[in-house]
Amino acid sequence: MKLFGFAGWSGSGKTTAIEQAIPHLRQAGLSVSLIKHAHHNFDIDQPGKDSWRHRRAGCSEVLITSKVRWALMHELHDEPELTLPQALRRLSPCDLVLVEGYKWAAIPRLEIHRPAIGKPLLFRDDPGIIGLATDAPDQFADAQIPVLDLSNAEAIAAFVIVHCTELLFDKLPPSL
Repeated sequence: MKLFGFAGWSGSGKTTAIEQAIPHLRQAGLSVSLIKHAHHNFDIDQPGKDSWRHRRAGCSEVLITSKVRWALMHELHDEPELTLPQALRRLSPCDLVLVEGYKWAAIPRLEIHRPAIGKPLLFRDDPGIIGLATDAPDQFADAQIPVLDLSNAEAIAAFVIVHCTELLFDKLPPSL
């Protein structure tokens, strides 16, 4: 599996950029999965539903399955959160894993930046960022990395394909 990451401040459009690039990656014949690291508590379950009640009662894992999908929820309790290599080992094999978050991971990343949100650029202090996608590409003509138009999902997908790492997930050092 090849890895490629997306970096940017909250509200910059990372999720939308990824969402719009995925169909182009699929058209290129790639099977694609995604790992998103959340910096806050989250819950994919709904209070009152059977699975929520079973987790709340103390189950370490609850697997929900139907004819169209399955989901496994694992409660960490007092365990540490997953590292990127640990998360990757839980995915089924695919051609490309997109990573949103895990800023410290040594994988190539595309910064998503909107000047209007008023946050500083990340690529100047982060050597892992190898490209910039922005809604104001003309403002960054002097950038030392490739600059993409954030509205061009096909170009973003092509950039990902060209620059995704050859690292295999089972060869990643535990320090990532």
